[in-house]
Amino acid sequence: MENQPITSVKGVGEAQGKKFELLGIHTVSDLLEYFPRRYEDYSNVRSLGEVAPGPVTVRATIENARGRHVRRAMHITEATAASDDGKTRVKLIWFNQPYRANGIKPGEQYFISGNYELSHGRFAIMNPSTELISDFPVNTARIIPVYRETKGLTSTQIRRALREVFEAEQLAETLPAWLIKQNKLMSRQDAVHQMHFPQNNELLAMARWRLGFEEVFRLTLASLLNKYELLQDTALTIPFKQELAEAFVKSLPFTLMPAQKKVVWHIYKDLEKTQPMNRLVEGDVGSGKTVVATMGALMPLAEGYQVAFMAPTELLARQHAETIYKLLEPLDMQNTLALLVGGMKTSEKNQVYEHIASGRAKFIIGTHALIQEKVDMQNLGLVIIDEQHRFGVEQRKKMMAKAGHMPHMLSLTATPIPRSLALTLYGELDVSIIDKKPEGRKPVITKITSPNSRPQLYAHIDGQLDAGRQMFVVCPLIAESKGKAKSARSAEEVYADFAAHHFKHRRIGLLHGKMKPAEKNDIMQQFVSHELDILVSTTVIEVGVDVPNASVMLIEGAERCGLAQIHQLRGRVGRGQFGGYCYLMMSDSSAPPKRLEALEQLNDGFKLAELDLELRGPGAIYDTLQHGHGLGLQVAKITDVKLIALARQMAQTFIDMDETLLQYKQLHKSVQALRAVTNLN
Repeated sequence: MENQPITSVKGVGEAQGKKFELLGIHTVSDLLEYFPRRYEDYSNVRSLGEVAPGPVTVRATIENARGRHVRRAMHITEATAASDDGKTRVKLIWFNQPYRANGIKPGEQYFISGNYELSHGRFAIMNPSTELISDFPVNTARIIPVYRETKGLTSTQIRRALREVFEAEQLAETLPAWLIKQNKLMSRQDAVHQMHFPQNNELLAMARWRLGFEEVFRLTLASLLNKYELLQDTALTIPFKQELAEAFVKSLPFTLMPAQKKVVWHIYKDLEKTQPMNRLVEGDVGSGKTVVATMGALMPLAEGYQVAFMAPTELLARQHAETIYKLLEPLDMQNTLALLVGGMKTSEKNQVYEHIASGRAKFIIGTHALIQEKVDMQNLGLVIIDEQHRFGVEQRKKMMAKAGHMPHMLSLTATPIPRSLALTLYGELDVSIIDKKPEGRKPVITKITSPNSRPQLYAHIDGQLDAGRQMFVVCPLIAESKGKAKSARSAEEVYADFAAHHFKHRRIGLLHGKMKPAEKNDIMQQFVSHELDILVSTTVIEVGVDVPNASVMLIEGAERCGLAQIHQLRGRVGRGQFGGYCYLMMSDSSAPPKRLEALEQLNDGFKLAELDLELRGPGAIYDTLQHGHGLGLQVAKITDVKLIALARQMAQTFIDMDETLLQYKQLHKSVQALRAVTNLN
């Protein structure tokens, strides 16, 4: 039944089935794995005489129910709940739920759950759930699951559908019997049932442990299988040339940090092996990853192999090309460089295709354009992927297919990943961390500000602009949302306001994701060359853009952003000889969330990532890393070190026992899907 459509569930017709589909629930299996976002505990059933203000559940007889309109847009339904002896009565009130009166059977006993509070000078149970007395209450008298809902589909309806499934279906087990027994895990049937209909908090905790264990186990198993598969492949052996490395370091206008040197050495040792390198370089904003990647590319280039450097955006690809050209110029290797991006003219692209196919182009920098069929890289030795989570697995497979063999792979990310998450998510990768920023780099001063302080803030910014500096303004929206409560200023609104009022004497540009690539490149180039003083933008400038003269960043609606995102954004300022300022503008004058206060105190991206994980959970980081690719983690807490350690140990045991994954049908299916969203398969 699990694979059957959601409309196969008793009581779910075509119309309601479409509502379920809006929540991503297409099958019975999707419904079973649609876990609650929170719970409300109404399990303590009291008599009417024992009720006290707050959430309550009572067992009582409902004597009557009637509805009335009090205003054109307001409907009230009132009823009276009476104790068995008739001595105690409590009023029940529902707002805008006219169906309640017809749905109640007078004189019958009900479980009634709701909030007992003061209403017009008299206590009443407000907007309660009511359910006829039974051995299996769904919406009252228990720990009640609350789900993410959509218009026309409530948590109550979701619970009803789930009850029908559990009454008709015995869920198949997904883990090996020995694994369940050895680790004293709850069965899948019991775990899923307890997640949706928990008997008590202890059993709910056991269910979370079982399902969280399975999630991490599957992900880790997929990761380990990828790693062992990689060990079977053979790569080009690329020798280390000490003189070349020393010449590059000597030509740099700055001194490499010890952390950078250590990472480069890791790369060189990997390149010398017959097994393909699969290394992730993790470094905070401005830690010098591009220099490390360029130095890593020197050895393949010296051997005559091609290097492909993929960037997530055309803006960043062009900037990398300029930076790397300057780094290679002292070694007279700059002529090996080629840029290939979608915004180029057809004639320019054709010329680059020819240079790549002939081998004249050795260091090829681009975006997705690099994986087009027209691009003929026949001697590919190394693939460098900047912000690797921005690219899908299929694109990486295409890059590898071009080489005819497994090239060495180097991934770069400026998203600091907590160690616990990195072990789970990137178990098949060798991870190197650049944990320091270049000496002399001044920290960005970050301040939370409210709309009331705009005049003073604008005066300070104007002073910075008078001194020759530049400013980024980042907005969460391109245009004002229609039909929704206004919560943050849009890029178009801010641009118009600045141009007409506060900064009308300044040169202002607008940049957002709906603009054509050529337009975006033109605007960005104007800002880089200081033809603009202010750039109003969406978060399209988040990754990699380097404007050393920019010293101020203003983030509108900052409470809508996560810690990691704001840290990435503020890394765009203070990159030159000048200090940087980042102002977090609230949408209103309410108290800022604690995570924003942390940004005023911390400049360390790794510490902020740990805090973001603690405050918002792993979902926020997965969204950043995978942009929608599901990693199957709904229940597991990545902060639970014991759970992760046990699941990883069991995944390794599974492999060591030479277990055949194919004999576990559902486990095999989910692990294969997870292998497809990691880095190798």
